[in-house]
Amino acid sequence: MSSSGSDPGQLTESQQLALGTYTSVTNQEPSAAIPLLQRSEWNVQIAIAKFFDGETPDPVAQAHEALHSRAATQSSRRETLLNGSPSFQTSPNSPTREHAPRIVPRPESQWSYTPPLPFRILLTPFNVLTRFVGGSFSLIGYLLSVVPRLLPGVFDRHSQPRIRSGRRPLGPRDTAARFAREFEEDYGTHNLHLFEGGYAQAYDLAKKDLRFLLVVLISPEHDDTSMFVRETLLSPEVTEYVNEHQDDMILWAGNVQDSEAYQVSTALNCSKFPFAALLVHTPHDSSTSMSTIARITGLDPPSVFIAQLRKAIDQHTPALTRARAQRSEQQASRNLREEQNSAYERSLAQDRERARHRREAEAARARAAEEAQAKAAAAQKEAQMVEQWRKWRAQKLAPEPGPDVKDVTRLSIRMSSGERIVRKFPSQADLEELYAFIECHHLLQSDEQSATARPEAYEHTYRFRLVAPMPRTVYEVTTGGTIGSRIGRSGNLIVEPIDDAEDND
Repeated sequence: MSSSGSDPGQLTESQQLALGTYTSVTNQEPSAAIPLLQRSEWNVQIAIAKFFDGETPDPVAQAHEALHSRAATQSSRRETLLNGSPSFQTSPNSPTREHAPRIVPRPESQWSYTPPLPFRILLTPFNVLTRFVGGSFSLIGYLLSVVPRLLPGVFDRHSQPRIRSGRRPLGPRDTAARFAREFEEDYGTHNLHLFEGGYAQAYDLAKKDLRFLLVVLISPEHDDTSMFVRETLLSPEVTEYVNEHQDDMILWAGNVQDSEAYQVSTALNCSKFPFAALLVHTPHDSSTSMSTIARITGLDPPSVFIAQLRKAIDQHTPALTRARAQRSEQQASRNLREEQNSAYERSLAQDRERARHRREAEAARARAAEEAQAKAAAAQKEAQMVEQWRKWRAQKLAPEPGPDVKDVTRLSIRMSSGERIVRKFPSQADLEELYAFIECHHLLQSDEQSATARPEAYEHTYRFRLVAPMPRTVYEVTTGGTIGSRIGRSGNLIVEPIDDAEDND
């Protein structure tokens, strides 16, 4: 495959979408994902299944290869007959590999079938008969199992492990726990670290961590099983060797009487027991391939068992080391990209935060300017309304009473500017008249007076109060009353301004 075919930039939009979906699920590099997607005709589901279950050989390619191999063999045989050679040359020995599929046991619920109600009614007599016969045989089997316990001298129940029949289907993890418990009951305590999970979990873990997977399948009904386990598998040499490679090897064992182990034995082409197989990821075959690199069948001594394992491990360790180094580099590159993306996102977030603060500051300044402008406009309008009211109120003020008027109140008023005014007011005039005189005093001093209308929708508020100094008495305009009744015939008054804080209180 050309290097251009692995360039993500040259893919179509649909192919890039399929590549993104595949890499998000498998976390695989695009350089390794593109060839697998091309072999899967860009079908994401098929590619993901190949990644997790292993990539099986193409039947069409196998047929073509078999056809060419048959033709080459026939041609070689013809040349051998023509040349008179006694036999043809064989290729040198090379490590054999077989594809190791991923086995997921079918759930028990998928095996059960519930017939319709009419058929169940028709089959009721047969079900009752079957249960009766099965119960009878179970009782007989139980009685036969009790006899060896009653006569231990005749029946040596420790010579062979118990053969358990009628095993209940369990989940992969429960099946592994049951196998470990029964294995310890039959062969005693041991130092092997069995994988506490199903075959598919061990398979996925070995492929993910680039570790070897040692699969051991035993059949309690086989004559060599007990000897193989006691003299080979649990021997000190094998136990020590397996524990030494515990970091790069996973040990999974199963009983072929269980559904999962039976399916594994069928998938690994097990034809003889005891059986052991060594599986490993073979990146030179494909990026998702798991292959069987060693098969150990029959009863072998510990030295032969270890020698076969060591030979297969030594042959595939360099490739596995290179794959681990490549994966480490890819992970380091991925971590670097993630750190760069994270730093870029943080920088972008800081830029967005600064831009947000800048926009908020500009908006606050704009609001402050608008509020100041509105306040200035309101103050200007207020000043205009106050000035118009003063002109209107000055027109309404009564003139100072003449000398012939007796009912008057003579007041000496000190203004806030320090100026003192002495004036007479009618005693019956309202106190507000005195306040209006002080408010409009500066207009009364000028000669320019014109007719002015009262401002609409405006209520004037006096920003001062009148106070008598000795004793201090405040004459509020809001309390009302006439000048004579509040002050008397004469008085001295001081104009005290009212500040904004006091007015708010």
